[in-house]
Amino acid sequence: MLGNRKLIVDEFCEVKEFTRNFQDGDFWSFAEHEICTGAVYIISRQQFAENIVKIKQLAQDQIILPVLGNPAEGSETMFRQAQGLGIVELVQQGKIIIISGGDLPGEIPHLFYENFLPKILDYDENLQAIAQYKQNWGTDRPYKFLFLNGRGRRHRRQLLASLQPLLDVAIWSNLDSAAGAIKLLDPAHEFEFYRHNLDIDPTGFVKYSLFNNNWGEIYLNAQPYTDSYFSLVTETVFDYPYSFRTEKIWKPIAIGHPFVVASNAGYYRDLHNLGFKTFGDLIDESFDLEMDNAKRMAKLIHQIEWLCQQDLAKFVQESYNVCKYNQSLLAELGPKIRAEFPQKLLNFIK
Repeated sequence: MLGNRKLIVDEFCEVKEFTRNFQDGDFWSFAEHEICTGAVYIISRQQFAENIVKIKQLAQDQIILPVLGNPAEGSETMFRQAQGLGIVELVQQGKIIIISGGDLPGEIPHLFYENFLPKILDYDENLQAIAQYKQNWGTDRPYKFLFLNGRGRRHRRQLLASLQPLLDVAIWSNLDSAAGAIKLLDPAHEFEFYRHNLDIDPTGFVKYSLFNNNWGEIYLNAQPYTDSYFSLVTETVFDYPYSFRTEKIWKPIAIGHPFVVASNAGYYRDLHNLGFKTFGDLIDESFDLEMDNAKRMAKLIHQIEWLCQQDLAKFVQESYNVCKYNQSLLAELGPKIRAEFPQKLLNFIK
């Protein structure tokens, strides 16, 4: 129960596991499910879209309180989903709730859930990689930075083009021909599950072929981190003014790698508000508060170019304590975020 209301959860929903102790029922198919009047329903994006007419009517008549539970998406994508489903007005009226993995405009009430942070330490393979990186940590590294790119978003295309002269000293990938030629990691730097997929058709968006339609980018391989001094993280969102933190940032934090992030204005500020530290004592992070997207990109590129000219062995040594602090905070926050979610959901409903 959530307060005095029953909680029914879609088996496909991403929050089902850590609401298990509060559930009064579940379902695989909303279309075939017998509705429990007055209940709160957490419904996955797929089931929500397939049953949108029924759900909107139930919400309008206040027979149930539907919750669109899609914390794997956030910010721009989540806002567009709400618009596409035609539920914005019902959300504003409190008749439908959104669980989002990123911040949304103030006029769209939503319950924020830090979806990716707790997941990074769920995988034994990642724990092993973290231990390997710690064991092999050193200051003599053959590459300057790690630069991983999936879908060819505009800010990634800009970075790939602008940093072309530095790519020879980077471990980098590009999985979308829309951003330029496909570039896969060397076998030693790819996660072992997917090394046999490196000989694939180098056209289009190759991520699904590379990772067997799985969430392959969640896994850590220690070697590319051991072989580079810092990560250039290209987050999902850049132009939209709301933060959305994905596995892309939690991977270097989990393994203890210094990072510079290409993302929305205020991303570092929001990371600091969570309690994490960055490297403002060593590099100029003022680009984070530049609201003009073009200027922020130019400042970020300049900072990467500047950093690559510095003594990176010294930089990685001076970054060590911040990296260890962030690792410790990540391990502390993961279980806490999951444990606190049901109460936050109840408070939001109230």
